[in-house]
Amino acid sequence: MFRVITVEDYIRVPPSAFSEPIEKIAYDQLRTSYEGRVDRELGVFITVFDIKVDKRGVIVYGDGATYHKVSFKALVFVPLINEVVEGDVVDVKEYGAHVRVGALTAFVHRSQVMDENVVLFDRQSGVFMGEKNRQKRVGRGDVVRARIVGVSYVSTANGVRLNVSMTMRQPFLGKLEWIEESLKAKKKPQAKPGQQ
Repeated sequence: MFRVITVEDYIRVPPSAFSEPIEKIAYDQLRTSYEGRVDRELGVFITVFDIKVDKRGVIVYGDGATYHKVSFKALVFVPLINEVVEGDVVDVKEYGAHVRVGALTAFVHRSQVMDENVVLFDRQSGVFMGEKNRQKRVGRGDVVRARIVGVSYVSTANGVRLNVSMTMRQPFLGKLEWIEESLKAKKKPQAKPGQQ
């Protein structure tokens, strides 16, 4: 789920940047600090905007820079369990597919790629195929619809990493072409008994 939040922080303006517009300094620093960052409570920061900088700064003893309070809005993505999302398949390995969903890449295990019980993997073309219906294929570049079934945050040396797992083993999930085909099949008028 995407949402807009308001955040307060401080920026540091070094003496070498005193002649630059403070709004530009704040924007550059906040983009560098926040965009792409994962926060356990807030989600993945996509972008920052609507930045308001307090013109009065504070000087800390031993540091010639000024520190200014800022408030800004941020667009964040928070993956929710059972949320249905669409994304592009960006990588396919024998063990599963990686799907780009907004600002993050989620994982779909090979057993969750389609409704069929067994999924075959063609190493040459890098696609999963249905065991019963070999024409049912999922590969790099396909647009798919999936449901989020797992979200975990892992602490690393570089901060926090977000792992998202998904399934496409339910009605109206999977490759968008499959969903359209199943909808068309359901819309076909059924012949009444005794009619041909």
